[in-house]
Amino acid sequence: MLESDTTSGQPLPRCVMPEPITPELIYHLKTVGDPALSPGGTLLAYTLGWVDEESLGARSRIMLMDLGSGSCKELTDGEKDSAPKFSPEGSQLAFLRSVDGNPAQVWSMAADGGDANQLTHAAKGVFDYAWSPDGKTMVVCGDVDPEENPQDGPEDLPQVTVVRRVRYRYDTLGWRGDSHFHLSVLDVESLESRQITDGDWDDTAPVWSPDGSQIAFMSGRRDDRDFLALSEVYTVPAAGGEPKLMSEGLFSVGALTWSPEGRRLAVVGSDAPEGMVLWQGWLYVLEDGKDPRRLTGDSIKPYLGFPPVMRPAALWWADDGRIIFLGERKGESFLFQAPSEGGPSETVWGGSCLSTGLTLDGKAGQAVVTASFPDSPGDLHQIDLATGASKRLSNHNDSYMEAHPAARMEKFSIERPGGASGFEIECRLYFPPGFDASLVYPLVLDIHGGPNGAFYDAFVPAQQVLATAGYLVLAVNPRGSSTYGADFMMAVLGDWGGEDYLDLMAAVDDVVQRTYVDADRLGVHGYSYGGYMTSWAVGHTNRFKAAVVGAPCINLHSMYGTSDIGISFGEAQWGGSSVDAADKMLERSPITYAADVDTPVLLLHGDADARCPISQSEEYFTVLKRLNKEVEFVRFPGCSHLFPRMGHPRMREEYLTRTLGWFNQYLA
Repeated sequence: MLESDTTSGQPLPRCVMPEPITPELIYHLKTVGDPALSPGGTLLAYTLGWVDEESLGARSRIMLMDLGSGSCKELTDGEKDSAPKFSPEGSQLAFLRSVDGNPAQVWSMAADGGDANQLTHAAKGVFDYAWSPDGKTMVVCGDVDPEENPQDGPEDLPQVTVVRRVRYRYDTLGWRGDSHFHLSVLDVESLESRQITDGDWDDTAPVWSPDGSQIAFMSGRRDDRDFLALSEVYTVPAAGGEPKLMSEGLFSVGALTWSPEGRRLAVVGSDAPEGMVLWQGWLYVLEDGKDPRRLTGDSIKPYLGFPPVMRPAALWWADDGRIIFLGERKGESFLFQAPSEGGPSETVWGGSCLSTGLTLDGKAGQAVVTASFPDSPGDLHQIDLATGASKRLSNHNDSYMEAHPAARMEKFSIERPGGASGFEIECRLYFPPGFDASLVYPLVLDIHGGPNGAFYDAFVPAQQVLATAGYLVLAVNPRGSSTYGADFMMAVLGDWGGEDYLDLMAAVDDVVQRTYVDADRLGVHGYSYGGYMTSWAVGHTNRFKAAVVGAPCINLHSMYGTSDIGISFGEAQWGGSSVDAADKMLERSPITYAADVDTPVLLLHGDADARCPISQSEEYFTVLKRLNKEVEFVRFPGCSHLFPRMGHPRMREEYLTRTLGWFNQYLA
């Protein structure tokens, strides 16, 4: 609760609320994911994640729910179990398990419980797997290094690492070198395994054909694969053989499934040469010898997850010809169905949420999704595919949320120039519990990453921590945000710090007209591209009295050569390379405007960040210090770019604590 204003002498409003949502929520909230329905749809397996009270480490186990009775039990007892999948006949349940911090392996057990048996012993672990239709084999996706040799001499001697390719590392995955993901087929009885793909590229997302004779997968085999983040769909005989390209005509693909008869494939892909399928893809049907046939338009963005760090999203092709998939529209998630022969897509379920997990059972006519709402961190929901009726299945966070009510959200839009007829900029404003419009509140502008990410109707810990501490929080989706169509999303390319910045400032201008917003106590926070835009903003306006800059892009010219995606991302986003676009990169770099910064700046950055390297914050900190600006720099040891979402709980809590503390220091 904010009690006094040390900058203006004005009393801060007292919000009537049972308990604020504090940074310690990291230790209390549980996560649900990886839903998997049993054949017949009577059982649901899923991953439950939490933080261990003693070690403060992240833990996860497989839960099993009887959908008839609603009873639920803990099925596994490992420290990090995830990704459950029932065998085709339903008697076995496989899952991934990491033991003592070692890479995950595939394990299996009886579906009703019992001892678990380890099926794989891959040297670098298993990233993904899938049962064959007959349940006798699995296709396994794991890391392979063709040149890995035993170390010569004592193990404690330092060793050099040799780099031969641009993509030698990947954020969160770490050092890649000459390692690649490849596919192997495992006999689940004998545990004998044979590798069926190889080469200087990654092969991922394997899916069996209905008859078990073929495996479809994604791979980036173009000659320019190190410079462009593109992928294609191939098929390979399950017994091994020469892979066959199936996605001729598409620049990139992000998810796939087979048709029931096994002759066609449904994929989420893009025919745009920028290859930005992650941010705006379309649903296509692929058939050998024919051009890809597009089924969806710009109003729907099929959900893809975050490959290769996270497994691709599920697609399902029903016997009646419908293709069912998770999609997004204007910052909301839906379950859609599209006729495979063409025609309008229809909404089955959704809205006012963010959904990231899907499992379906066609015979039972049901789906289960994971969904987060603005006032709920995430639960499992059962959906009737015929009627769209839904039922919440899990309640792991109810007790916490009852004691710590979430901030109320209001959505509104403003009009801005852009496109053929102007752009509508959607905004979300979060109010503290007990909000009183007769009082005056400080406001924090929160800026998302990407730039092609988006804010959703979802529970965002940083926004909830700030709002329930007494701040108004403004979350804006400026041009460049996804889920608003390709034209809107592509409008940011080559224009970082241009109209996107003006969209954000226009949203602030609109909100500060409200009588309960204190225009003299404005803060700004952003992470990744949001960190770029936060540092850009304080170099172009003095309206903000405090800024929290997370993992920013500060110098586009140097980031081009130091980020793990500097070439593929930078050339698409910034309009060229560090050779032919050097002047524009520096002109659009926040470091160029460091002398104009008067706002106190807090830099938060993981020191193992390969996406926006920590050298970006080091550059900014150095120049601001040399200019005698007010700046503080916090380094998070061993943390990658995704640590605020996936990192060690202690580091995630520290990020929120530092953010709240900085705003309390300068705004309250």
